[in-house]
Amino acid sequence: MGPWSRVRVAKCQLLVTSFFVLLLGLLVASMAVLTYLGAHFAVIGRASPVGSPYEAVHRWAFFTGISLAGLLILGAVLSAAATVREAGGLMAGGFLCFALVFCVLVQVAFWRHHNPTQVEDAMLDTYDLVYDQAVKGSSGTRRQELVAIQDTFLCCGKSSPLGLPGGADADLCRGEGAAVQDCLQSITSFLRTHGHVASTLTSIGLASMVYAMLISSFLWFAIRSGHSLDRKGTYALSPH
Repeated sequence: MGPWSRVRVAKCQLLVTSFFVLLLGLLVASMAVLTYLGAHFAVIGRASPVGSPYEAVHRWAFFTGISLAGLLILGAVLSAAATVREAGGLMAGGFLCFALVFCVLVQVAFWRHHNPTQVEDAMLDTYDLVYDQAVKGSSGTRRQELVAIQDTFLCCGKSSPLGLPGGADADLCRGEGAAVQDCLQSITSFLRTHGHVASTLTSIGLASMVYAMLISSFLWFAIRSGHSLDRKGTYALSPH
């Protein structure tokens, strides 16, 4: 395969990769919005005290997700435009976006590896606080927040001698499903499912960024060296 054929193949691959990265960016944006505005996270967020660990983690996850989505979409658009227009500057911009996304994803993967239960612990601590204050009857607002949490997660109480459904907190449980499921287990199960999706997107993102950086760097060198697909600007007049 000659150099011109390799350039053509690389351009096709980068266009396909840019489309895939664009879809990935939209998925990451949807995931970030769901994490911030989804019913399960929102109901815990409303009940968490100001300045709590959950509030800080919640905001960090949202802004990180939105930033990643923006970089992914920007990188995909720049790379696609650079491929069509054969512009070295745009290609360099796309490569920079991919490199930044790769660095952020590495940090996210490192954080998840060393703090696998930080979000889970913060969420469960918030529920424990609301539950204890609601059962003690110290606040009517806390009782409403506890009912809202349990209705959202379809659960009731905690599996402990002081927190079994049917005891002092029986009037706080709603629905048939809520009467049999422990809230700590329900919250943990939901977060683990959400975490598996986030880990999958992170792994796909890392692999995609490595591939996109390799192709975009190859095409940048090809453009700089004059290996244009259409041989723009290399016309020669043949003698009559």
